[in-house]
Amino acid sequence: MLHSTLLRSLPFAAAAAFSAASFAAAAPPDPPPGPAAAADAAPGPVVFAPAPGEDCADALQALIDAHPNRTIRIPDGVYVLSHPVATPASPKRAVSLRLDDFAVLKAAPDWAHTNAMIRLGGSHPANDNASIGSLYGLYGGYIDGSGVADGVSIESGRETRIQNTSIRNVRIGIRVFWGANGGSADCDIRDVNLVGNNRPDSIGLLVQAFDNSFTNMRIFAFCKGVKIEGGGNLFCNVHPLVSWDLIHSCYDDTVGFWDLENNNTYDRCYADAFSTGWLFGPKSKNAVLHAPMCYWYASTPGHPHTVLRCEGAFRALVTDLWAGFRDDKATNAVLLVGEPGGHGFLDGIRGLRDDSPALNNPSDVFRDYLRGSLHW
Repeated sequence: MLHSTLLRSLPFAAAAAFSAASFAAAAPPDPPPGPAAAADAAPGPVVFAPAPGEDCADALQALIDAHPNRTIRIPDGVYVLSHPVATPASPKRAVSLRLDDFAVLKAAPDWAHTNAMIRLGGSHPANDNASIGSLYGLYGGYIDGSGVADGVSIESGRETRIQNTSIRNVRIGIRVFWGANGGSADCDIRDVNLVGNNRPDSIGLLVQAFDNSFTNMRIFAFCKGVKIEGGGNLFCNVHPLVSWDLIHSCYDDTVGFWDLENNNTYDRCYADAFSTGWLFGPKSKNAVLHAPMCYWYASTPGHPHTVLRCEGAFRALVTDLWAGFRDDKATNAVLLVGEPGGHGFLDGIRGLRDDSPALNNPSDVFRDYLRGSLHW
């Protein structure tokens, strides 16, 4: 109404000029020629097609920034990144990265950054799961850290997803930062394979936020399979596995699950051949482990094999534990504690023979907390 009144109050020629200028200013610019214009003109993903060259980081970042609320498709091929690439957390600008099955984002050999290669929610932070665009993430393909880089981080936003992805040759596979919602990140990570660089400081999955779910994950060649600094997380069928390189370098420091917080739940998780399966920090309590499994497939002379170790008192609830020890040349223990007491219990243990040396370790206090029976 205001625009129409203004036009009627002007001379006709001036009004016509004003109107034409207004529509010209509001019109979107012509799309650039080439594949990008074709991708924008049709429904479906925007296809990443960088110019030939070794470094694709700037091109990928520019494509993300220029196409809010779009899926960025990365076709099969190897794409070298010289620096981290960040996706927005704000639903108004969020994108999803979808890699074809044989697409590889690879860190440059001279990578010298502390941030992860792909920073989901690394720009435009937001705490919004009510708006269209809040559900975004990374799907498919490979992230290759070239032995030096960290793989993927979740830094802001809600409902962020990582699915059907292999993250390899990295120092830290996935890091979930302190969440945007008062510490909660509410992310979902599933069907992901992580492979580390066998360094003593390597961590497969580092969870610093609350209220996340992790499902169907295999984690290999990290000194610490999973480190949990936030509470209220769910781990289902998560399987960290130690490597021969770590067995021969820093084996006593290897841990499958390192839990430093409260109220984390583990359903059918498997700590495979680590020196310690589950390590609970001094403040950790109320962890629930349903059908956890620890197994040692190799003899490590002179080194300990421990299922559960507590730096404080034992405060976890464990049901239907499988303890698969090798009895030769190792110090075996089901439960070691730093302090007596606690409200934890063990409801049934499978895999232990009556003559197992693990039953004769004077430091092992599992009998004090055993409510069920031993089953071979």
